[in-house]
Amino acid sequence: MLMEGYNIGYFFGGVALLVAGILIVVHHQKIADNFASGVSSYNKVKLFGLGACLLGIIFIANLHILILNFLLHLIMPSAFK
Repeated sequence: MLMEGYNIGYFFGGVALLVAGILIVVHHQKIADNFASGVSSYNKVKLFGLGACLLGIIFIANLHILILNFLLHLIMPSAFK
């Protein structure tokens, strides 16, 4: 199985991703005005920030290993026994 133990590097990477996602959610209007098409993309930028927050939480909890392992077993069941 792919899970040997908890990796502290993924924890700090997840914290950095979570902080970046929180900053995107907090400042989504300024980001959408400057980098996207303005008012019409406020919700898209906020959704991107929430996705980054969710991905950061998954990395902090070290669940990405389990998710990737599940997907690999779905694609190639006989390769990983």
